[in-house]
Amino acid sequence: MNHLAGIEVAGQEFPWFIELGAWGLNKTDLQSDERPNETDDAQRISGGMPWYAPLTPAVGKLIRSMIRLTRHGGSALPGKIIEAIDPGFLRRTLNRLPYGVVLVSGTNGKTTTTRMVSTMLQEMGLDVFTNPTGSNFTRGIVSSLLAEIGLDGRLHADIAVLELDEAYAVHFVRHVSPRYSLLLNVMRDQLDRFGEIDTTARLLGQVAEATTGTIVLNREDGRIRRLAAHADTGVAVRYFGLADELRSYFPSDDEMYAWATTETARAQNSKASADQSATESNSPSSSDLPAADVVLADVEDHRASFIICGTRITTQVALEGIYNVYNAAAALAMAETVIEKTIGHPDAQDLAVALSHVTPAFGRGEIIQIETGPVELVLVKNPMGFRLSLQSFAAAAHKTMIAICDQYADGRDMSWLWDVDFRSLRETGVAMVSGDRAWDMALRLGYDGVCVAQTDPDLESAVERFVMADAGIPKRIFCTYTSMLRVRAKLSHMTDVADAGVGR
Repeated sequence: MNHLAGIEVAGQEFPWFIELGAWGLNKTDLQSDERPNETDDAQRISGGMPWYAPLTPAVGKLIRSMIRLTRHGGSALPGKIIEAIDPGFLRRTLNRLPYGVVLVSGTNGKTTTTRMVSTMLQEMGLDVFTNPTGSNFTRGIVSSLLAEIGLDGRLHADIAVLELDEAYAVHFVRHVSPRYSLLLNVMRDQLDRFGEIDTTARLLGQVAEATTGTIVLNREDGRIRRLAAHADTGVAVRYFGLADELRSYFPSDDEMYAWATTETARAQNSKASADQSATESNSPSSSDLPAADVVLADVEDHRASFIICGTRITTQVALEGIYNVYNAAAALAMAETVIEKTIGHPDAQDLAVALSHVTPAFGRGEIIQIETGPVELVLVKNPMGFRLSLQSFAAAAHKTMIAICDQYADGRDMSWLWDVDFRSLRETGVAMVSGDRAWDMALRLGYDGVCVAQTDPDLESAVERFVMADAGIPKRIFCTYTSMLRVRAKLSHMTDVADAGVGR
């Protein structure tokens, strides 16, 4: 097995595959529909319980305490160390849970959806373990476990609800077979890591194959919907979806591409191409799709109506961004499934009340108060997410900053910024652009005719100047993942910034 070889797409070798090789994945995992040999994987990964396994919890806690004391390294570092010295720790710990594991994955919405599912299950009476920081690699989950387990290695929870990066989800299911999987969507994201979205869909197909109980799928996303074919015999498949009148607000990646092609064709006065692209963008009506257990039926200002197993429920929603309301439909479908399988058929109204208590996850519409006014953080990490964020958060009456970093967790390739339409910012302009790729971002805004007042690659300095200026005017910062962590860290030196947590 050559772990150093890249995957070949259109004649190009992609170096990111070196990292997949380090996890034990190979080209076949991404290109074949065959189920992985779980027996061989389990033997290879666990290698049996090492003699020092009973000491792993104490060692892990000690490492975690030392790192926190010295403030050296990130939240996932203790997990990375424990993964290296005791690879079977994750598997042994999670396999003891009586109701198993819920795995949440997909391109957009993992953190908020995981938060919603966890909160609803807790309010319905289950003890839930989750990874609330959004550190969705296996090392992040191991770090979270070290904070929660006792010295005897036992996790006092009924069930785990875990978000996982699409690629690391494949790594995870070789350790632990999830009892439930919630697969949200597939969109172009971090192309230098995943390649095209068909590759990402194949990764999620392996998650579906490894699921032992119920798979909940987004019926509106064709690539996700087709993963039903990967369900093993005896595994249930359920769906969440949209009412027909809302579907234009939540375009799939293919529909976005078709619309962009149509717009370009129209600009070039090519009627034939426009008509063809418009035809390609047509999506099937709900009558042509599988029946959904939960359907998002209506959206108003911080209110939403859902049809849950035939019952229409309207509830308050504290989450920001219209896309998070659709994620709520996904969370309701999974929570309804888990409650039905564990403690009995749930009341739809009780689920809606629990949903109304969920607040935004950190960095996902989170508002931090400082002395000059509120600062809102909006995570953006791919063209679809950035487009929907710009649609959901009106620029008027706010000062806007954009912070773009290109670390590993962000994806190195920032060319996707050219697929985002920034024209909605023309009227207000952008007060500050910062981060490792500040000048790239400023150039991109210039091509859309958006004025930029200041550009400063020094993120910490830029954040301080931005939030302290123009007292009384609300601020909003669109930021990639690692820039969001740095912005929160900087703001924590200026005001109280809550730890990332679950639920309310």
